[in-house]
Amino acid sequence: MNRKNAAISVLLLVSLGHLLNDMFQAVIPSIYPMIKESLGLSFMQIGAITLTNQITSSLLQPVVGYLSDKHPRPYRLVVGMCFTLTGLLLLSAAGSFPLVLLSVAFVGVGSSVLHPESSKVARLASGGAKGMAQSIFQIGGNVGRALGPVAVALIVVPHGQGSIRWFAVLALLAVWVLARIGRWYKSQIEQYVGGKSKFDLENESHLTRRQIVVALLVLLVLMFSKDFYTANIQNYLTFYMIDKFGLSVTASQYVLFAFLVSTAVGLLVGGEVGDRYGRKYVIWVSILGSSPFALLLPYCNLTWTIVLVILVGMVMSSAMSAILVYGTELLPGNVGMISGAFFGLSFGLGGIGSALFGWLADVSSIQYVFQLTAFLPLLGIVTYFLPNIKE
Repeated sequence: MNRKNAAISVLLLVSLGHLLNDMFQAVIPSIYPMIKESLGLSFMQIGAITLTNQITSSLLQPVVGYLSDKHPRPYRLVVGMCFTLTGLLLLSAAGSFPLVLLSVAFVGVGSSVLHPESSKVARLASGGAKGMAQSIFQIGGNVGRALGPVAVALIVVPHGQGSIRWFAVLALLAVWVLARIGRWYKSQIEQYVGGKSKFDLENESHLTRRQIVVALLVLLVLMFSKDFYTANIQNYLTFYMIDKFGLSVTASQYVLFAFLVSTAVGLLVGGEVGDRYGRKYVIWVSILGSSPFALLLPYCNLTWTIVLVILVGMVMSSAMSAILVYGTELLPGNVGMISGAFFGLSFGLGGIGSALFGWLADVSSIQYVFQLTAFLPLLGIVTYFLPNIKE
């Protein structure tokens, strides 16, 4: 196998590893209706579960990314998946709120290792098409998050919480996939350790320190807008569909599945367009362009709600690969740290948003939460202040 084919194979394996990891992550919000009833939890406790999972995911990611840049280890990914495996087994037997929190914390730690390391591997295997490589990597995650609710509907809902242990078999498959990636990654470490890859060197940033700081602050606002809004959809769409339209738990899971599939499509389009025409244009259209759909969504009937959920997912998701690659081009040579910080920030903001919206749903209503969060994509207007980065 020549070098190009090897890199493509690794990129597909990285996407598969991301798919499996994020499918395990998606199991957590998908069982919320079940454990809310069985354990007698409030919406605020549901939000606290998401916060625990995403805080453990987010806080460690910049640290793992920094270590990856300074002290890369080819099999760190395998260690991370072992944490996820432990968390799934604990979750299948969790009979109390504290044990659920411990379980999702283990799953979060596993995810915190996978994202920055895998993102760096994807960049090394990109062949220069960094946006498309990130999109392929992230599509795996989106497909995994889409499969999670379906798997829960088919396996966990009819057979109970204990059936979550069957996902541990897939976690063992993920360990095998990540071990194969580790062998290729080891050869890349030997080639690039102590220096930057040729793609980093070809894309050195020529911006001033002030421009870089402003750009990072703008990206922070954009991620706040995107991740707060997406956290509401991912964690409370099923409750919204049940509350407003009287759907069953299984039917509401399929609506969530449609949203997550649409985000995978948006990622692929965003990566290709970003490579061809520039990341800034993708970010413009993605965040601000989704605001009309978001504003209309809380006031539509069932059919149009599903249509708008799909459109919002497709348009807004196209920003993630563009934001991530844009950030790594601001600070070349720090791919692991930037990837870890951005993924960690995304999970952290999502966790905070989930807890906040859970509390708000308790004191008002889930429909009011959807009306309020519809204004978040309007913050996409700050994209105007992003400097142009020449490719």
